[in-house]
Amino acid sequence: MTVTLTTREAIARAAGALFEQHGYTGTSVRAVAAEAGVDPALVIRHFGSKEKLFLDTMDLQGHFGGATLGPLEELGERLVATLLGPGRDVRLSAYRAMVRATDSELVRARLLDALEEMFVGPLTPRLPGPHAELRARLIGAQVAGLLDQMALVEDPVLVSVDPDLLTRTYGAAIQALVGVPDPTGGPVS
Repeated sequence: MTVTLTTREAIARAAGALFEQHGYTGTSVRAVAAEAGVDPALVIRHFGSKEKLFLDTMDLQGHFGGATLGPLEELGERLVATLLGPGRDVRLSAYRAMVRATDSELVRARLLDALEEMFVGPLTPRLPGPHAELRARLIGAQVAGLLDQMALVEDPVLVSVDPDLLTRTYGAAIQALVGVPDPTGGPVS
């Protein structure tokens, strides 16, 4: 059975691939239209602008799925394992494209929304101890830091290190922010 894409789907698929490959500034509406086999006017008709097309096709939220769910005792390693697991290259490309387009106010707002949806919203009510929202934001910042080093800087050690070692090591650093209250009443560790 042959599946036929709608014009909007064909444009979105072409745009997603080109944005991941060439970034926001390196991708033109004409290139998207050519890749999708449509007139450039249809790209604007369906999406309104190149910026809106970019925002509609570059999705970070879906890349972490349910990684914030499950036992808190394993959260740090689970987040890193999700980042490094299947689809790693797509996640890194999507992140790279989004960060490189942050001169756009709409893109910056989308990145903040992604932080809220992926980390702050799901984790704040689950984290024990004081300053749960702050720690949820810092967990998101730690994940973003690893993404920066791998997707933007392309740190040769981080991109080539054994994924299990990186998961254990960086997962432990993230886990420190999860915090579990000390039963003796001491500080969150």
